[in-house]
Amino acid sequence: MPLRSFLLLAAICVLWALNVVVSRLIVGPLGFPPLAYAVLRSGVVLLALLPWLRPLPKRLPKVLAITFAVSGGSFALLFAGLTMATPSASAVISLSSAPLTVLFAILILGEKVRWRRALGIGLTFAGVLVAVADPAGWAAGGGLVLVFASAVVGALGSVFLKQLLLEPLRLQAWAAFGSTLILLPLSALTEQGQVAAALGAGWRLAAAVGFSGIVVSLGAHTVYFRLLQQYDANLIAPLTLMTPVFTIAAGAAITGDAIGPTLIAGAAIAGSGVLVILVRPSRELFKPLLVRPRL
Repeated sequence: MPLRSFLLLAAICVLWALNVVVSRLIVGPLGFPPLAYAVLRSGVVLLALLPWLRPLPKRLPKVLAITFAVSGGSFALLFAGLTMATPSASAVISLSSAPLTVLFAILILGEKVRWRRALGIGLTFAGVLVAVADPAGWAAGGGLVLVFASAVVGALGSVFLKQLLLEPLRLQAWAAFGSTLILLPLSALTEQGQVAAALGAGWRLAAAVGFSGIVVSLGAHTVYFRLLQQYDANLIAPLTLMTPVFTIAAGAAITGDAIGPTLIAGAAIAGSGVLVILVRPSRELFKPLLVRPRL
């Protein structure tokens, strides 16, 4: 891979990492309702991609269900978790999406797993448990449970994503449509004070929504899919493990996360397990979303 492409991929990972930190600032210190934030993010993407909704895809209910799982559903749970959990700890917990995807593929698609990937699955979960054992992890236990639930939902959607024969922009358009359709009434029923919170957050909320929806979801993901067209997924996917490293660094620098040796050790063990999973071939899974189960 040329240096230019590597730096481009590194920049994408930085944007993904910053998206977690920015989201934490919005739903944490600013107190904006997490489901409402997920609605705004999906709405911005939907407005930008309206032309890509046509023509209607075949098996529309299946498309909506799968894209919601890898988009609004997993993001809503992540944002809810970030109201309590730090970006750094959330980044480590999110690594569990890779072994979860493989486990779901075993149960649903009949994926065959040999000892090397089984070792990777075990290492990843062991690393996550080590990271959670950090005092900061115990303090935000409820938030990390929601982040793990986000990984579960995203992993489940990732198992079926390869079955959708849609180009990336159409995939994101329908993900945004389904997410807005489901999360808007859910936020209205379960959350309060959205308008007052939006007025209080002001330009910071607008900047965060624009960054998450346009820069990250449209910009970074579009470039990511283009890199996947140029290079083998076996090369691209392992390099995206830079994302949790950047998230931990950004969390320490921006939100003041406490980065102790336990968290670092857990991240290293979990990351090595994910790397083992990624280097093993799979015919059933869309490997690039093993480490990035959200659109």
